[in-house]
Amino acid sequence: MAKPAAPSLRIRRWSAGEWTESPDLVVTEEPLQLMLDGEALSVIMRTPGEDIELCLGLMFAEGIVRTKKDLRGLRISAEAGESESAIDVKSVLVESNQVDVLLNGKARRKPERSMLSSSACGVCGTVLIEDLRRDLAVLPAGPPVDPALLPSLVDRLRSGQGVFDRTGGLHAAGLFTPGGDLVCLREDIGRHNAVDKVVGRAFLDERLPAGDSVLVVSGRAGYEIVQKSISAGIPVLAAVGAPSSLAVALAREFNQTLVGFLKAGRFNVYSAPERLSPA
Repeated sequence: MAKPAAPSLRIRRWSAGEWTESPDLVVTEEPLQLMLDGEALSVIMRTPGEDIELCLGLMFAEGIVRTKKDLRGLRISAEAGESESAIDVKSVLVESNQVDVLLNGKARRKPERSMLSSSACGVCGTVLIEDLRRDLAVLPAGPPVDPALLPSLVDRLRSGQGVFDRTGGLHAAGLFTPGGDLVCLREDIGRHNAVDKVVGRAFLDERLPAGDSVLVVSGRAGYEIVQKSISAGIPVLAAVGAPSSLAVALAREFNQTLVGFLKAGRFNVYSAPERLSPA
């Protein structure tokens, strides 16, 4: 049985000058052991659910896999309660918090991650600075996006955050068409994990590179979010929060439109504003 994303517990609450006992929901955070051909690769902290997408999205960002042809299959536990029609998945592992990716032949590149990555870190365990920029290519122009459309996507993202509504403890990433149609929305305690899940879904659906899409994320736009989205070929990235200086520099170098402080009726554009033009 899959573990709940928001288990309940009893808490004590201080309000109006007095204590009360009440039920509450908290988001689940657990380690996930990633394996490659039976060998341990990395441990990441995440919210259980869509572990297959998370694993493949991360391995795509790492440059280990690029298409489904790179995969021989995937092993996961029956307890995880996950299946996937796009690839061969066998529910045979004993440990629920494990995913083992089986490759056709050798990995495209040597995996470099060798340490635990927290839910707040998307590039933890990277050995060399140069590894942060591997496999990135300048993004083509892509379809134009009406700037008036972007603020409405925040509302679409927020309306799909069911676990956040119950816990207040999750980030979200949503992939949209240039016309504003939702393609995929995922939640996770780590903002970069949510992006990996979205990219993993696009990988399985053979939608990469996602050159006809807009990625909207809750929270800030840090370097790792920009790096992962550029790797996936996403031309427009819009964040509810602020970008970092390195995120802006990377977006400008690789011609990604980077939007920050996205809210009702307004936003800031930090890179490649030419893609934003009224329909």
